[in-house]
Amino acid sequence: METYAGILLIASPLFFLFVLAEKIYGYFVKGDSFKSMDVISSLSSGYTNTLKDVLGIGVSLLTYTWMVEHWAFIKIEYTWLNVLIAFMALDLAGYIGHRINHSVNFFWNQHLIHHSSEEFNLACALRQSISGLVGFFTIFLVPAALLGVDFKIIAIVAPLHLFAQFWYHTEYIGKLGFLEKIIVTPSHHRVHHAINPEYLDKNMGQIFIFWDMWFGTFQEELDDVPPVYGITRPVSTWNPIKINFQHFWLMVKDAVRADSWWDSVRIWLMPTGWRPADVEAKYPEPKIEDPYNFEKYYPEVSQGVLIWSWIQFFTTFGFLMYFFTALGRMDAGGMAAYGLFLFLSVYAYTEFMGKNPLAIWQELAKNGLGLFLFVNHDGWFGLESLNAGLNFVVVAYFIVATLVTGYFVLTEFREKPHAVPLK
Repeated sequence: METYAGILLIASPLFFLFVLAEKIYGYFVKGDSFKSMDVISSLSSGYTNTLKDVLGIGVSLLTYTWMVEHWAFIKIEYTWLNVLIAFMALDLAGYIGHRINHSVNFFWNQHLIHHSSEEFNLACALRQSISGLVGFFTIFLVPAALLGVDFKIIAIVAPLHLFAQFWYHTEYIGKLGFLEKIIVTPSHHRVHHAINPEYLDKNMGQIFIFWDMWFGTFQEELDDVPPVYGITRPVSTWNPIKINFQHFWLMVKDAVRADSWWDSVRIWLMPTGWRPADVEAKYPEPKIEDPYNFEKYYPEVSQGVLIWSWIQFFTTFGFLMYFFTALGRMDAGGMAAYGLFLFLSVYAYTEFMGKNPLAIWQELAKNGLGLFLFVNHDGWFGLESLNAGLNFVVVAYFIVATLVTGYFVLTEFREKPHAVPLK
């Protein structure tokens, strides 16, 4: 955990700088709007995903180490060939798992967060799942396990493979010539994130596009069909924690409401988006039928709400970075409590961004937990080792954050938020 946290201490600020650079380029060079709330929501989803990974939340039904120990035919020495095999095995496994995520109701729940933004930019690359609490897809690494590829190689290659999927989430890079036949490019991935009928469930590859070409899921970006981004059943919230479990909660409700017990059972493994006919008729859900004519989710907010949302975002970033540095000094209980505080922080300020009047109670819960942890640990988890005055800053933040959030809720959150038309 500490090693991974150390990597994140370096990677997280770099990702943020790349996202900021893209948005500045888009704003000043291309004349695009900044869309702050969407960016904050995407980056906050990255917070929750990295936090889940660092805390080790989730289990795998079948570990790679076990497969190597019990199934390997041979054991390859640590060479470039070993690394190449591991990389190709990871990419094929990623393609298969990705395709299943798009094809089966239950697995779509753990992937839709990545498609939930109605924009396409580097920030949305960080919309990663926290709902996949049970790992199923390690089985697709069988080719590497049979060849005896050491777990240490997989552990090294896996983060590189993941980070290499960041760059192609952009509208500002066109087609790349012959590379379009080999690797996943921004053009390919724009297709993948689009809800146009021509583009749905296409281009599932992660690094190499030839998997899609070989297995029938490839679609070129068409000049006369501009991609429209998002998902056909829009999430209508900035809260990444809610987004992670929306589809699962809908399936639970549909399973309970269905007249047929068979529908209640099979809903989990039916194609993505399937609902029992009787439930669909009684409890219709909003769905985008025409991708060229719908309203994007973007509640209008004042400049003050926007500025306070950014302040909350950056403050949480500071708490998160300190968590990564302090892991070695925490016991399991302290880590869990700090993690809960961070999850509550993201939940509270992203609900605030959507102008939810309940945001004041969520902010109170977060700051109340923060004050409790502060008292229980005689300060903020050893923060005084950096500077004695920082503990006073933390307490002041809890008080000010409650007051400022309460002020905006009382003065501005009485009317129903309005969306903006698709542009």
